Amino acid sequence: MTSTTGVSALGRKAIAALVAVVMALGLMVVGAGEASADNRGWLRPDATGMCEWDAHQWWVQRCDVWSEASGYNITVQVQPAARGGNAGFYLLDGLRATNHASAWTVDTSAPATYADSNITLVMPVGGAASFYADWEGPATYDLNNPVNYQWETFLTSELPAYLQQHFGVNPGNNSIAGLSMGGTSALNIAAKHPEQFRQVLSWSGYLTTTLPGMQTMLRVALLDAGGFNLNAMYGSIVSPRRFENDPFLNMGGLQSMDDIYISAATGIPGPQDANYPIQYTASGMPLEMLSRATTTAWAFKAKAEGLNIAENYPATGIHNWTNFAGQMKQTKGRVLDVMNAW
Repeated sequence: MTSTTGVSALGRKAIAALVAVVMALGLMVVGAGEASADNRGWLRPDATGMCEWDAHQWWVQRCDVWSEASGYNITVQVQPAARGGNAGFYLLDGLRATNHASAWTVDTSAPATYADSNITLVMPVGGAASFYADWEGPATYDLNNPVNYQWETFLTSELPAYLQQHFGVNPGNNSIAGLSMGGTSALNIAAKHPEQFRQVLSWSGYLTTTLPGMQTMLRVALLDAGGFNLNAMYGSIVSPRRFENDPFLNMGGLQSMDDIYISAATGIPGPQDANYPIQYTASGMPLEMLSRATTTAWAFKAKAEGLNIAENYPATGIHNWTNFAGQMKQTKGRVLDVMNAW
């Protein structure tokens, strides 16, 4: 071997090593560098070809998943488990969910909280005022642009197969949580699909939806959230489906849950709420008070039926993201313990 050949060989090895380092650094930069890239540094396939890296970072991918029931693709923001774990954690949004991103990546960062955890975060995008239900008819009064909501079918019959195939999530090894509307929905979905979920958490949910006065309040809330038609959700006011989807009456399936956690604050502003504008405080107070009343009523009945539940009732706090994010962070250890996903 000549000296020139030796130098060339060394040069090729140095270049190869440099390329490997650059590629590894590139993977880490894509995910913001806060966790291992082993299971997170590559994009999965979706209905349009490939998922995309989400602007939120923290290894979150935006994946379009086809919903046959809905007739369109539904975007889901997914943070893969750090080390390839097969547990999933579904995080449901509130009444004013947007079609741009889950509030769990906008109003707080669930992916940052779970950055080092071996659990896949599943954050559906959209579904404003849907209560994540299968609706009987078009969700708004605009019949020229009908909105077909089939969220329960998507979350329990269509999405699990996609998550299993591309993210390794076991269809029967999941936790589900939500705030406000999402808390109501989480309890309903877990009760109706106990084969899919082992744990359920409701943060400031409305857990008695058919008691006197609640239908009127829901009707007003849905109209205010974007002109949604409550009658299209379950049909007439006496439809059996209304009662089947009231968490207060829909507890039987929760008997098999490994863990049930509910929380609601008092609606009394605390120091943590001082920076909110007065209009947000004025609306957040009664909303949280209502959540507290329905949550404690639900808890009383749940315990009478023999359910083993955990309750958390902060002395102060209104219906806002300081409250919701605080509960999400406070229960992180609980979720990872139950799902064995540290």
